[in-house]
Parts: sequence; structure tokens; C-alpha cells
Amino acid sequence: MKLTKSELEIMNVLWNAERSLTRSDILSLSEGKSWKDNSIHILLNGLLKKDAIREDGFARSGKVWGRLYAPNISIDEYYEENVFSQSSLETVPRLFSALLNRSDLTPEILDQMRMILDEKAEKLY
Repeated sequence: MKLTKSELEIMNVLWNAERSLTRSDILSLSEGKSWKDNSIHILLNGLLKKDAIREDGFARSGKVWGRLYAPNISIDEYYEENVFSQSSLETVPRLFSALLNRSDLTPEILDQMRMILDEKAEKLY
């Protein structure tokens, strides 16, 4: 499943929330979005059609009820399917190196990467 930049922005909001969200929740949690508020309906319908999200009940939003949306695929599954499936295993060290060379890499992200590597290494050895 390929997602557009705008769809991926919405997915990131849903993945980070770790709970189902209404349309207004998504709008309020979307910082620096590349899409206009009025296009949220089209984007959510596109994500539903791609089976990236699912309807997850209803919640009261002010005086009206709104649908709740939840991811149908995890962030790990998405990137594994769309980034790493197109690369051979030999390119993984280069991809990892490119991540480490990003100018916006923070110590917190580096610590998370280290923990993931340590956990995987423990399982392999």
C-alpha cells in the first residue's frame, strides 16, 4: 500500500496517538500539515479505501457524534512493506548510515535506535 504525503501525515497522527481519534482530534493534533482542513474527509476516505485505517466506533464531539478512526497497519508494518521490501538486505547498513547522518537526529532518537538494536542483538545471539 502506497500512501501520499498527506495520508502519511494523518497516519503518523494516528500511530502517535495510540488510541482511536475523531476527525476533529486528527485536525487538532496535525501540526505543520501539508493539507487543508476541508480535505480531511477525502483523505480519511482514501485511507479507508486502502485499508490503512478502520472505523472504530463513535464518540461525542460537542453536540454531535463523530466516527472514530484507528490504524489498520502498524508503523513498523508500513515501513517494512513500503521501504525495506524494495531494498535488498545488503542496503540496510547504508540506509542505517543515512539515518545517522541526518542533521535533525536527536540524542533521544539515537537512544531509541540503540535500544532496538540491543534488543534484536540479544534475540539473535
